[in-house]
Amino acid sequence: MTYQPLPMKTEKPIYSWAGHELASRELQMAKNVASLPFVFKHVSLMPDVHLGKGALVGSVLATKDAVIPAAVGVDIGCGMAAMQLPFKAEELDGKLKQIRRDIEAAIPVGFNQNKDVDKTVTNWQGWHSFKDLHKGVKKLEGKALKQMGTLGGGNHFIEVCLDENDNVWLMLHSGSRHIGNKLAQCHIGTAKELARLSETKLPDPDLAYFVKGTPEFDAYWRDLQWSQNYARFNRDVMMERFKKIVEKYLAGGKPSKPVLFVNCHHNYAEKETHFDEDVYVTRKGAVRARTNDYGIIPGSMGAKSFIVKGKGNLMSYCSCSHGAGRLMSRTKAKKQFTVDDLVEQTKGVECRKDHGVIDEIPGAYKPIEEVMHQQEDLVEVVAVLKQVLCVKG
Repeated sequence: MTYQPLPMKTEKPIYSWAGHELASRELQMAKNVASLPFVFKHVSLMPDVHLGKGALVGSVLATKDAVIPAAVGVDIGCGMAAMQLPFKAEELDGKLKQIRRDIEAAIPVGFNQNKDVDKTVTNWQGWHSFKDLHKGVKKLEGKALKQMGTLGGGNHFIEVCLDENDNVWLMLHSGSRHIGNKLAQCHIGTAKELARLSETKLPDPDLAYFVKGTPEFDAYWRDLQWSQNYARFNRDVMMERFKKIVEKYLAGGKPSKPVLFVNCHHNYAEKETHFDEDVYVTRKGAVRARTNDYGIIPGSMGAKSFIVKGKGNLMSYCSCSHGAGRLMSRTKAKKQFTVDDLVEQTKGVECRKDHGVIDEIPGAYKPIEEVMHQQEDLVEVVAVLKQVLCVKG
């Protein structure tokens, strides 16, 4: 599969890797983004594309001298981490339930936070610049400290997986927690207020933007980078705890050397060079996939996940999908599926099987194999993983 141009008139072309027709609201959202004057070259839609706020989840846009805070979204720096360990499947026999209990005891999920703050967390260099962040988060440093090393809720998860050769992998999905969400909200509010005051005509209020060279742009870019760094380190902290738990059961507590470690964002913006020009690339539900970049494309709980290597496809701004993508809303999933459906669809996985996670049932997501087929020109598969344990946020 390669990209197809969407058959509608827009200021800039829209290229889609989705193997299905977009619904009318999705088409309108794509058209809104492509109509903005500062969008560069074209807009790229990944195979897992679906409705978002302002911009589609699973979209990649490059912009000249402007950024759209809502296009990045409120879970700044959300992404994945995965680690292959030198252990085999049989070493997990009879230990998964206890490993899951230890994970749930060591890594807070949902709205929970750490009771104590690790030395690793207090030593993070990012705290030195906390005082420079938006005034709206000045009272949140203590909360940010205690949430470093926590999973959050929604579709965030922690998994033990096996690849095709029965190697053990650790994988998790999380972002910048409450502090990133709050910073995003502060700046989205500022962008909307600026648009209102300047009477800027926008196709959607959520596409309010900052222009390079203004104090508002500089403030957002500073806080964005801080949040992205927080998110990445948050995954590092959790992964280290996770690794120690698994080593306790598989290596008698002795530290092991990872075979491969990947930590990548899929909700973020960076300054990059494309088509020989410096641009701001916003990946909203997309992973960077330059030549030989490692990435992680998870399926739903109960489905396969993929460790990939990028092919550097210029037309996608060197990007690929960030997962399977939702097939239906959380509300619809809760109405359509039962706990019995969840038990059936997560057979063989040590995980929660109750009403509280029905909205994350595999049936609520697009088939990951189809998503992977649509992006064979974007990535090559390095490993195919199947989870045997899953802790949901």
